[in-house]
Amino acid sequence: MVHIKDEGSHFDAPIETVWAFLQSPPDHGSSHKSVRNAEMKPLTENSFVITQEQNMNGQWVKVANRITVHPPLALVIEVIDGPMAGTKMVNVYTPKGSKTGIDVYGDFQSPQIPAAQLEHAARANLETVFNEDSAAIREFASKR
Repeated sequence: MVHIKDEGSHFDAPIETVWAFLQSPPDHGSSHKSVRNAEMKPLTENSFVITQEQNMNGQWVKVANRITVHPPLALVIEVIDGPMAGTKMVNVYTPKGSKTGIDVYGDFQSPQIPAAQLEHAARANLETVFNEDSAAIREFASKR
């Protein structure tokens, strides 16, 4: 288990735009080039499960995440299947005028990744997802 606190990043769009993007499956779903064959299954009005294949260290692995949205404050993500099963994290969004702050707090676990490599793997995954979202949010904002 590795506890990660990643604070201080931001998206180059106001919070309303970030949430419009996050809640638009055609835009948000297609933004992640490190993911393929994604399927979303609604659970409640604010939660769903996404099953997909994700590229981790050059290998495609099956993962499933239960995601609960709490607009405009946070996303809660629980990894329920895959190399990081058991991981729980919260993405907190803060309005900052024309930008939106994003802080991530997580308890990362893995039944497959050795403990000595887990923090690096978790941070690499967070960086990939952030970079994909950042680029897609900029594009999404330019169309609004």
